[in-house]
Amino acid sequence: MAYVQVNSPFKRVKAYTAGMSVAERKSYNSKTGGNVKAPQPEGGSRKESYCSRSAGIKKCKDPDKNGDCPNDIARRNWKCGPK
Repeated sequence: MAYVQVNSPFKRVKAYTAGMSVAERKSYNSKTGGNVKAPQPEGGSRKESYCSRSAGIKKCKDPDKNGDCPNDIARRNWKCGPK
């Protein structure tokens, strides 16, 4: 499943795996002047903020073969507790 984000200089050409790799973040930041950071699973204010925001996201309509949605995968990477 490859897709392209509209109005973005960064084109994703691989299947969604809940976030960007180190190389993808570096490429995106250099092209856009952005400051995309890696997940903060060890704790901190960014983790608390992300986990509370993502807890309210509804389940997707088409989960993958394991029943996961992108938000479920990302919350696992951030080590957020249950919703």
